[in-house]
Amino acid sequence: MATRKMLALRASSIGLIVALGVILLGGAAAEAAEGERVDLVNRQVLRVCADPANMPFSNQDPKNPGFENKIADIVAAELGIPVEYTWFPQSTGFIRRTLFAKACDVVMGYAQGDEMVLNTNHYYRSAYALVFRKGQGLDGISTLSDPRLLGKRLGVVAGSPPATIISRLGMMGNVKPYQLFVDRRYMSPSELMVADIRSGEIAAGVLWGPNAGYFSKRGGEELEVVPLLKEGNSPRMTYRITMGVRQGEDTWKHELNEIIAKRQGDIDQVLLDYGVPIIDEQDQLITKARK
Repeated sequence: MATRKMLALRASSIGLIVALGVILLGGAAAEAAEGERVDLVNRQVLRVCADPANMPFSNQDPKNPGFENKIADIVAAELGIPVEYTWFPQSTGFIRRTLFAKACDVVMGYAQGDEMVLNTNHYYRSAYALVFRKGQGLDGISTLSDPRLLGKRLGVVAGSPPATIISRLGMMGNVKPYQLFVDRRYMSPSELMVADIRSGEIAAGVLWGPNAGYFSKRGGEELEVVPLLKEGNSPRMTYRITMGVRQGEDTWKHELNEIIAKRQGDIDQVLLDYGVPIIDEQDQLITKARK
């Protein structure tokens, strides 16, 4: 009788182990299926979301590409696949109507820390910059609180971090605002601001570093570009720029991280060619591509 009870107990234990195994295997299979469902990346082409007319970042015209287009080419070359674009103006709803709509798999330029997307490692760091004409009394300036800016007519993009600092300094009365959200196929606030600096309409302007570096060297007299690195962190004036992918696509993110690390020097050279002020983690300008 005791032997029968022991055999029954053993059989019951084996049955429980088998049942648990089935549950665990079923859970693992479900998890694997979920992983396959989440990773919607197209492995045949590099599908990129980009603005069709947002120089110096991106441009639909292949004869005049932006630096993000060239960086996408670097990534695609490493993957051994062609680039395919979904073009959409970069304004309110851009991520929702492109990346989240599964129309593409990566946004080439996205500020680190925004939880809307999953960020790769950053491939450059830049800062807002003060732009002005040389020899007009502002040479050597390095901060918005410099007394030489008091009473000067300044250009600033409405709603940008520099606008907050200028307001705190009590200088908004002399500011000429430029629009933040526009369809850049029809209007380029950065180009308008740079034109106003050259004409004397405004004494100086504040632009995001890549815009400042690119437009200050095109369309006329070369302008001085001074990254604003002494303004503190409230609000931030420096940002790390990453590639953005969908939340949950960690494998894809790691693939892109490996490419960024491997091709950082080539990415740097593209940025430098477009005049982008690249800032290292010690707030020093990077003037040569890193090895």
